[in-house]
Order: sequence, then C-alpha cells, then structure tokens
Amino acid sequence: MNRRTKIAALAAAALITAGAAGSAVASGDGEGGSREAAALTGSAKIYRVASDDITFSFDAHLAAKDNKNPEAATGTFRFSHYKGDWGGYAVVKVDCLATGGKVATVTGRVVETDVKEFQDRRIGVSVHDLGKHDRLGYSWLTQGPDQGDVPPCHSPAPFEKTKAGTGDFKVLPWQLEYPTE
Repeated sequence: MNRRTKIAALAAAALITAGAAGSAVASGDGEGGSREAAALTGSAKIYRVASDDITFSFDAHLAAKDNKNPEAATGTFRFSHYKGDWGGYAVVKVDCLATGGKVATVTGRVVETDVKEFQDRRIGVSVHDLGKHDRLGYSWLTQGPDQGDVPPCHSPAPFEKTKAGTGDFKVLPWQLEYPTE
C-alpha cells in the first residue's frame, strides 16, 4: 500500500472507533448501560419589560431503571424573582419529571425559601427547549396558595419567554417502551 492509502485507512479506522465510542457514551452511561430515561437541565432569565430579575435553573433527572415511574425523578430546581428591594427565591426537591420531545414538566416540594407562601408546597414548572428562545410556565401563576399543591408532573403550558441569549434549557425526551402486542 502506498503512504496516502495507509494514512486514509488509519484515519477512517480512527473515525469509526471515535464514532462508536461517542455513540456508546451518548446513548448510555459510558459503561454499556442505557441512557437516563429523561432529564431537564440548564438555566435562563425570564424576559420582562420592567427591571425584574427572574431566574430559573434545573437539574432534574429520571434514571433509566425508573423509566416507567416519573415520580422517581431526582434533583432540584431553583428560581428567584427580584425587583429593587422586593423579591425572593426557592429551592425545590424534584418529585416528578415527564418529558416529550422538547417539552418538560417537573414538580417538586419547596425545601428552602424566603417566601412563606411557598414553604413545603409542591409546585410545577413547564419548559419548552427552543435553543436560545426557550419558554417556561409555572403553577403559582394559575394556582394560589389557598388551592393547595399541584398534582405530580402538572404545570401550565410554557407561556413566559426567556430573556434573549439566556435560554439554555436542555430536555432529554422520555422514551417509553410499549408492549408490542
């Protein structure tokens, strides 16, 4: 074989090996396991004409072994809303995650906050992953504190726009396995 043919063959072999390794990692845990069942990660600021500073961040996951049980999801999400001297924040322990395509709905129980109306409540958030133009919805706009908790994996549609350039939500779609018969 001439030198150019050898180089081309080696390059092709290296690309095939790298592609196979990349596929294994992308589809699983890098050790031959399957990928997680669903996920919602990332953060963004919400667009408001006024000078409100509203931020949401997510780190929610559903393990592959829990694929048929969205209420086995783990992780946290956080949000804050400040305007001048007014505002507050909350940290939420995830208790349900459902995704489909580029849309996710996550709920959880507030475990830390400086807003008494949120303490120990289950709240829900929905996200539409649209690249740098993500959208978001949240349950407390449509459900007041006197109405109790939202059910697991429930939230209104993603009605809010993210601030330009801040949307980096990533939704890993849920892939349910259906019986063939």
